Amino acid sequence: MLLREVRGAGASSGGKVSRFGYAVERLSAAQKSARGVSLYSRYVNRPAGRLLAAAAYAARLTPNQVTLASAVSTFTGIGLIAALPPSHALAAGVFAALVVGFALDSADGQLARLTGTGSPAGEWLDHVVDCAKMLALHMAVLVSFHRYFGFSDPVYLLIPVAFQFAAVLVFFGGILTEQLKRRVERPAPAAPPSTLRSVALLPVDYGVFCAVFLFLGVRGLFVALYCVLLAAHLLFMAAFLVKWYRELSALTR
Repeated sequence: MLLREVRGAGASSGGKVSRFGYAVERLSAAQKSARGVSLYSRYVNRPAGRLLAAAAYAARLTPNQVTLASAVSTFTGIGLIAALPPSHALAAGVFAALVVGFALDSADGQLARLTGTGSPAGEWLDHVVDCAKMLALHMAVLVSFHRYFGFSDPVYLLIPVAFQFAAVLVFFGGILTEQLKRRVERPAPAAPPSTLRSVALLPVDYGVFCAVFLFLGVRGLFVALYCVLLAAHLLFMAAFLVKWYRELSALTR
């Protein structure tokens, strides 16, 4: 139904501006549930992704093309981290590349829902890109630590390794839990979002993690903030694993 309405609007409109406006209107009325997402994702990343999805629709891009654009933006930032010494200018560039990549990561799914072109292959591509960026981002931090931070103790190089472990495990565990629950659970009305939960999830939100790179030019502060988020990821990893196991166990009782 949404696809037919969008196509009709596109045919009756005079150009890209009207296609963009109509897409924004339709996307605003068809957002995913805000339950289980942080305040940053709810109020910053999803709205930004909505505008980018509307722009992509106006430009007649496909969701997979938006996913690839997200990968290009994100991996540009990752490459800069590994290739150049930390500075304030580098920090701004890395932050911009990562944040735009994150917003485009939201835009591809919104564009797929808008146009009715979602597919298993598209979902697979989205998850593969997400996993690749998590692996590569912490690897780039490791390279930067080794090349530019001048740590006298090599133990410091284990910090991004531990962060990578926690981030990838939470990502994979969450995706797998969602897929397994779909097989058993019946569709139910979405519960209202919890503001407290949205605030609590901020330390493990990817957008907040991107913001830490704004301080890449201040090495001591960057390392401190990176370690704080690592500690948060380790705590949430343990809590999530227990929660997911209990939820899946309850499905078979």
